Amino acid sequence: MNSPRTRFYRDKVNGKIMGVCAGIADYTGVDVLWVRLGAIALVLMGVGLVVPAYFLAGFFASTKPSHLYVDRGEQKFWQSVRQSPGRTAREVRANFRDIDRRLAEVETFYVTSNPRLSAEIERLR
Repeated sequence: MNSPRTRFYRDKVNGKIMGVCAGIADYTGVDVLWVRLGAIALVLMGVGLVVPAYFLAGFFASTKPSHLYVDRGEQKFWQSVRQSPGRTAREVRANFRDIDRRLAEVETFYVTSNPRLSAEIERLR
């Protein structure tokens, strides 16, 4: 997965401090409010690595490009790719099989309802 859409980015547009929580939310598809509440809860529980990890991620992660996604549907697709690439590949294959089946149905309908085309196809066989 070498696509720039599968990388982690800081989301400065939707972020509050450095955009790390918003970047995690964008990367995982979880609402940013839950990510922020989780980070605050971890800090309050005394997990000492949260604050340094936040600032390290904020310092080393790239800023999210503004042209990363065309629309909301594409964003959801790439989030599902990051969460489960195998499941997403199966879903894409299933969608292509469904499109192929529907196209075959249209082709069958058109060929059987058009006797001239049907006769020409039989003559070519």
